[in-house]
Amino acid sequence: MKRRGQAALAVLIAVNILNFYDRHVIGALTEPIRKDFHLTDGQIGLMGSAFIWLYALVGLPLGRIADRRSRRKLLAGGMAVWSALTATAAAAASFPMLLFSRLGFAVGEAVVAPAATSWIGDLFPADRRARALAFFMLGVPVGGALSYFFSGPVAQAWGWRAAMVLAAAPALVLIPVLLRLSEPARGAAERHREPVDTGSMLAILRIPTMWWIILSGALLNFNMYAIATFLPAFLSRIHGLSLAGSGIATGAVFATGGISGGLIAGRIGDRIVHDRQNGRLLCASGLAAIGAPVAWLGISADGEWAALALLALAYASLNSYYGLVYSAIQDIVAPAMRGTAMAIYFMAMYLCGASFGPLLTGRLSDLMARRAAEAAGSPVTEAFKAIGLQQAMLVIPVLSLGLAVVLYCGARTIAADMRRRESLARASSYAD
Repeated sequence: MKRRGQAALAVLIAVNILNFYDRHVIGALTEPIRKDFHLTDGQIGLMGSAFIWLYALVGLPLGRIADRRSRRKLLAGGMAVWSALTATAAAAASFPMLLFSRLGFAVGEAVVAPAATSWIGDLFPADRRARALAFFMLGVPVGGALSYFFSGPVAQAWGWRAAMVLAAAPALVLIPVLLRLSEPARGAAERHREPVDTGSMLAILRIPTMWWIILSGALLNFNMYAIATFLPAFLSRIHGLSLAGSGIATGAVFATGGISGGLIAGRIGDRIVHDRQNGRLLCASGLAAIGAPVAWLGISADGEWAALALLALAYASLNSYYGLVYSAIQDIVAPAMRGTAMAIYFMAMYLCGASFGPLLTGRLSDLMARRAAEAAGSPVTEAFKAIGLQQAMLVIPVLSLGLAVVLYCGARTIAADMRRRESLARASSYAD
């Protein structure tokens, strides 16, 4: 059973890596797409935000399906849809066509988080879950890093459309492998048997800590999507890196910072929960607070090596969030409601946070560029666009401080919510 669980986790990690590879491919290709279609930073941001709006809305019904139907088939179907739409984007002849392909792509990708995290929750007990979820969420930095490593150089050599086709190809291998897995029963890893009735969404919203976690997700994902969309452009404009160079540098930030942050979070999360019930959220809060000034210094740094090192550390602090907070969600929500809980969480955090990350950062960049140009009595040149983007990205450390405060507030309520769920589980077990 343990070996089967590890094999299933490995496949789910691969699915999530492809998920974020394909999600970040637009960010990796921002500059050639912008120049090809003559787009503003605001339009680039709109493309990222429109994807998120639809992703969030369709995620809720898909989360309910994940609690009632085969998670394996749901994931395979979603992967087929998003990979097909990624390949279709390569044929886009206009900005509206490219935008349409990204909207369809959102429908396919929305199945991953609710179905896969629910599945993992049934594979591993509570004291091993933070590490398992942290490994799964390494798909964020690893998928992003691979996307930037390959997409930029491929686009520079053969054009951005070839990079889109490359992003879609791995699904042809992964879908058959995924369909060969067997799913665990819901609640299989719990100490006490819990009701299999999925209940109502209102039951999830009555958990006080869930509200703090949702708000924290909005703040985190504003930052994560702003970074994913504009970091390659930032490195090109501010530090003079080529298209391939900015892609590789962004991939290095994602890989070194993201992987180290995820692994540290998984290790700490499974240890500290034995000492403090609120330890996972306290650690997440502390790491976010540390990352805020580091991000400010990285965005403001003069040299590219200093900027990359500091931004990698800041990204590590943000990526540590997943293993700590996602395992905390499973500590307070019954197994039969975990797919729905993740869908509610994703809908709220994406609509209220991630959707504004690319859009507002892009529009703020355009605004700051115009102001700098007007102050100099000049038209908006590439030099002023560089200044505007650097100033706009300083919103990231400010929101990181807000994230730390919100996670601390959640740490103050989670112990009571965990005790409440445990008492309900015991009562249900005795009744059976």
